[in-house]
Amino acid sequence: MHSPELLKGTLQTIILKLLKDQGKMYGYEITQRVKELSSGRLVLTEGALYPTLHKLEFEGLLKTEVISLGKRVRKYYSLTPSGRNTARDRVIEFQEFIRTMSTVLQVQLN
Repeated sequence: MHSPELLKGTLQTIILKLLKDQGKMYGYEITQRVKELSSGRLVLTEGALYPTLHKLEFEGLLKTEVISLGKRVRKYYSLTPSGRNTARDRVIEFQEFIRTMSTVLQVQLN
């Protein structure tokens, strides 16, 4: 498991990338996919996930669709056109950040 602080700083990027790749997803599905992709090293809590989803929706990056499945109601999230552009930009920015951190940490370790 990684520290919550590291996850907090990357949660928006993770969500945007997942939705860009998957199309639409509901909250629990997002948490399970992150857990699966990270081999259990990243665990999203509802307390972190839903405020982030609501913030991204407020910013116009996500749209929601409520679907009834029998007695169950699911709220699906998907990217808006602006969200797709932002997802691409954030992933590129984060990849550059990883390269920079790798360089900085390697210099510090030697």
